[in-house]
Amino acid sequence: MDIFNVLTMIGGLCLFLFGMNLMGQALERRAGGKLQSLLDKMTGSVPAGFLTGLGITAIIQSSSATTVMVVGFVNSGLMTLRQAINVIMGANVGTTVTAWLLSLAGISGSNIWVNLLKPSSFTPVLALIGIIFYMFCKSGKKKDTGMILLGFATLMFGMETMSGAVSGLKDVPAFASLFLMFKNPILGVLVGALLTGIIQSSSASVGILQALAVTGQVSYAAAIPIIMGQNIGTCVTALISSVGTQKNAKRAAVVHLMFNVIGVVVLLTAFWIVKIVFAPAILDENATMSGIAIAHSLFNILCTAMLLPAGGLLEKLAIRIVPDKGGKEQPVELEERLLITPSVALGRCRAVAGEMARCAGEALHMALTTFENYSPELAESIRENESRCDRYEDELGTYLVRLSAQQLSDAESEEATELLKIIGDFERISDHAVNLLAASEELRSKGLGFSATAEKELKVLIGAVSEILNTAERAFSEKDLAAAAQVEPLKQVIVALKEQMRTRHILRMQQGHCSIEAGFVWSDLLTDLERTADHCSNIAGCVLDAANHGLNLHETLRAMRADDPDFRRAYGTYAEKYRLQAV
Repeated sequence: MDIFNVLTMIGGLCLFLFGMNLMGQALERRAGGKLQSLLDKMTGSVPAGFLTGLGITAIIQSSSATTVMVVGFVNSGLMTLRQAINVIMGANVGTTVTAWLLSLAGISGSNIWVNLLKPSSFTPVLALIGIIFYMFCKSGKKKDTGMILLGFATLMFGMETMSGAVSGLKDVPAFASLFLMFKNPILGVLVGALLTGIIQSSSASVGILQALAVTGQVSYAAAIPIIMGQNIGTCVTALISSVGTQKNAKRAAVVHLMFNVIGVVVLLTAFWIVKIVFAPAILDENATMSGIAIAHSLFNILCTAMLLPAGGLLEKLAIRIVPDKGGKEQPVELEERLLITPSVALGRCRAVAGEMARCAGEALHMALTTFENYSPELAESIRENESRCDRYEDELGTYLVRLSAQQLSDAESEEATELLKIIGDFERISDHAVNLLAASEELRSKGLGFSATAEKELKVLIGAVSEILNTAERAFSEKDLAAAAQVEPLKQVIVALKEQMRTRHILRMQQGHCSIEAGFVWSDLLTDLERTADHCSNIAGCVLDAANHGLNLHETLRAMRADDPDFRRAYGTYAEKYRLQAV
């Protein structure tokens, strides 16, 4: 073992870690929809939570990432501590998938079919397919598929490079002595925990152990305690992530640590007793890659079988360790820890944008009622909703910009762009609600009023604006393309109504039926109602653009007005529905 072997081993380790990271990110982008679907199915049910954690970890190939995501969900109030416990236990079993993939590198034999299963035989083919997909396909999904294959090939190449570089260690007495020392279970646990804590991935540290196993110097007596320690070391990521979070999020990280520590204490005690009392010969045998994968899986499955029924006790213990202090905490709506899983973070952005849509819509509907049923409490509610919409726009805009800096799939990038455009329209709708409230208050404070005819006309326009707002909100929240297509024709009817009503009011002022001062308020009212319809049109247009994978809003709306017979039909229906009475 010389300096060149050391450099080769370091290079192999770097490729191994890079390939694992590359494959995990690409798997997450490729399975973004499935990941969101798995999360949507999370309930208080123990099996559902367990399977969710297992499935997510199998997809993104990292129990640490899953646990950090769970901490983020608990911190944002989307998951209870009890649900989090079930998911964390599932994640511990899901992380064993990687070790089984890596164990393929240990396959040996002269049979051609056996050799085809060796990574050195099939990874070049996967790499070739991957680079073709990545370089020559335009589809984002195919590019991600190519990246998954390239990541897996890089991971396996790094694994084989490490294995080849350390194979010479079998003849180094000091290396053999080192692993004889690790037969002390306590020392083995500490080494496994330290290594995993440094690289923050139990899958990667198990892979390194599997690579060292090719030297023939790693016995099962040394490997098993190291594997146990690796499960404790993987808790470091979640513990670091829980710093600065709310109590329940800290408790979720503590549960993750307790689960692994309790599991190690119980199973290490059993291992020690078996080793001393029965001294099975297998413990002195050289560990293989597949044997390490089996030991890793058995440890996590036994821990889960032992502690999954005791989830309630773990929850109570976590509450004792992190007690309640102070007042009630407000959940974090946009959790930074979810940025490591963009598909989940994007789903959260859409949920918060839906809250913003309801807030803006509620403000405008309340403002429209103030002309007949004004109260100070109603006015205060409208202003509070407008302030909330301002806060939503700031927080969502900042979060989406940060999210856009992550590696997103084409579909995720389009959705992030759609949300960035739409939140500005919802915020402006809430501004117009305050403007309408101000107009109502001005009329009341100055003792002004409109003529009976003007009030009837205003009710017609208010009815049209209420309908377009409801339709646009439904189009966005439910991704309802049929509703989105109804918005633009109604908006054109509102524009025509506004011009007609402005002209009629000028005639009433000329005839002395309405004061000039009330006329100014009337003009502002019409402008705010028309601009509200404009923003509804923008929202619906973005929904249609997103469905067609385009971003040219004005072109979409222009095409609808020019060529769509459904548009003309809907326009005629709305024009009849909101027709002003003849003068």
